[in-house]
Amino acid sequence: MILNLTAADWLNLFTHFATLSLLAVGGAITTAPDMQRYLVAEQHWLTDAQFTSSIALAQAAPGPNVLFVALMGWNVGLNAGGGLQTGWMGLAYALFGVFVTMFGIMLPSTTLTFMAARWGHHNRELRIVRAFKQGMAPIVIALLIATGWLLIAGHSQPAKDWPLWLSGVACMLLVWRTKIHLLWLLGAGALLGAFGVV
Repeated sequence: MILNLTAADWLNLFTHFATLSLLAVGGAITTAPDMQRYLVAEQHWLTDAQFTSSIALAQAAPGPNVLFVALMGWNVGLNAGGGLQTGWMGLAYALFGVFVTMFGIMLPSTTLTFMAARWGHHNRELRIVRAFKQGMAPIVIALLIATGWLLIAGHSQPAKDWPLWLSGVACMLLVWRTKIHLLWLLGAGALLGAFGVV
């Protein structure tokens, strides 16, 4: 895929990610459905496979959860630069895409978080601060469920993937009802995957 992005397109990409940054309650991953709508469905700057692969690769790699945004920027830039076969030009566009998306997703939320944390810590006993913290929990959970649904909706066949669904439900119940550390569940999932069960 080769794109012809103008300066206005790059600015729109930055402002879209900056806007999403302010909506990323619970982390940048909660805004993935809107990123998919914008980058894949509306602008056609990424394919669905590039989008899904960006999230999967970043989630599998060690490091911060927000790395998937860098991979999306990398892929948009790579598409705009004509791919790696164009040499340094393609690499420069890819790095510019990383800069635009990461700066867009990080700057507003980091600034707002810093200011709100200072204010919230200073006023932690106010009823409105306590109510806000309690009210945000269901919103974060709903956004995470929407992201999970988006990632599995087009790639899962419940009749064929029932062991995967069963293990997912079992993990959810174990996390909810016990104090088992998540690393044990990740290890169990890795073993099940290694033996071809899921």
